[in-house]
This record gives sequence, structure tokens and C-alpha cells, in this order.
Amino acid sequence: MTQNDIIAPENLVYSKPELMNDTTMHYCPGCSHGEVHKLIAEIIEEMGMAEKTVGVSPVGCAVFAYRYLDIDWEEAAHGRAPAVATAIKRCWPDRLVFSYQGDGDLACIGTAETIHALNRGEHIAIIFINNAIYGMTGGQMAPTTLIGQKTSTCPYGRDPEIHGYPLNITEIAAHLQGTCYVSRQSVDTVASIMKAKKAIRKAFEASMQGLGSSLVEIVSTCNSGWKLSPVKSNEWMRENMFNVYEKGDLKDTTNIK
Repeated sequence: MTQNDIIAPENLVYSKPELMNDTTMHYCPGCSHGEVHKLIAEIIEEMGMAEKTVGVSPVGCAVFAYRYLDIDWEEAAHGRAPAVATAIKRCWPDRLVFSYQGDGDLACIGTAETIHALNRGEHIAIIFINNAIYGMTGGQMAPTTLIGQKTSTCPYGRDPEIHGYPLNITEIAAHLQGTCYVSRQSVDTVASIMKAKKAIRKAFEASMQGLGSSLVEIVSTCNSGWKLSPVKSNEWMRENMFNVYEKGDLKDTTNIK
């Protein structure tokens, strides 16, 4: 076998999604954002929606999603992505419209916009990256920070008597009448990546079929904010976050396989 045989197109079993730009990733090594970006690109390509997709990215690490996915993007003010996505979808109902948000953005400053857009049943999909910390701005406590978890603003660990309890926004979404699909997944293993892709695909298809609003939470790592290696971050996530943020479909009324 020659080198040409190895790299011949017929021997290629995997390639980068065409919708992913060649921009060098700025995310920290081990960050979950890159994997989710790839899944979104693959799904849009497979759905044949490359020319009819609009993503909305707000403030935080998620803001730079537009650098990596070659689709139309609109940047929103901090927390306002669901409101912007609502306007785009109502103006262009034939478009696939989704927001891509972190936990500080979605579950804190954008709580009202998120809940009301979901409750109205807007035909949008919300991708929610939950790493339980403010990753971009210095590792502060987020609404999703776990009890006892240390951050730059609660260095002795989150104390419920002082800071309150972690906000399970996905459970709240599942109880809203406007939501048709609510799921929580992760991307730490090959099996979990496949489940996450299936969940995002279902959310996108539900939005195009006008079934209501969808929320897909991805329980993620922030090894820089957590001050752990990528491997240790995944271990910490499995041992701690999955107990609070249980994975699986929380609501599915779509009948989409």
C-alpha cells in the first residue's frame, strides 16, 4: 500500500464538515464548544439547510460561534438571543433558526427571554452549553454552579444559604406548555456525542415542522475555569454534574424518530 492509497478519496472515512471554517479554534483545549460546533455543522449539512439557517450568538464564549460555522449569524446583546431568534423566525418562517448560549447568558441575564420564548412556543431551537461557571470572564459563580463548587466569587464553595441553589433551567423548560422537545446531553464520549447529535437534530427538525420550541442542554466542561486538565475535567463532570443535571430527554411530544 502506497501513501496515495492511504489518502485516496475512496479510503476517506471521515472529514471535517464543509460548513466549518478553517479558522483556528480559540477555545481552551478540552472545551466542549468545538465538539458541539461540529455536530451543528454536520446536522445542518445533512438537513440540506446550509442556505436557510440563521444562528444567534450572544455574549460569552458562545459569541464566537460565528467564526467557525459558515452560515448566517446575528449577534445578540447579553441574554437576548431567544428574543432575537424569535424576531428572525417570525419574519422568515422557512428558516432554521437557533440560538447558541452559555449558562451565564441563558440562565442568568437571559432568564426572562429564555423562559418566555419557550413558553410562547416560538419555533426556534435553543442550544444551551452548561459548564456551571462563567468561563470567559474569569470563572465566577453562575446560576448553574453546584453546591460546594469553588469559583472566583465563591472561593469556599457555593453555599445555598448565601448563594441559593443551582438553577435547573432545563427542568423548568420541560414544564412549559410551549415546548415540544427538551433534552439534556453531553459530549464527553463517542456514545454521548451520538446522542447529543440526535437530540440537536430532533430540535432542529421540530422547529422546521412548527411543533413548538425546543431546548437542548449540553452538560459541558470548563477546564480553565475549573483549573483542571481536560481529562480531569471530564472525570469531575461525570462524578458531580451528572448527579445534579441528569442526562436524557425530559420532554418529547414531537413523534420525530
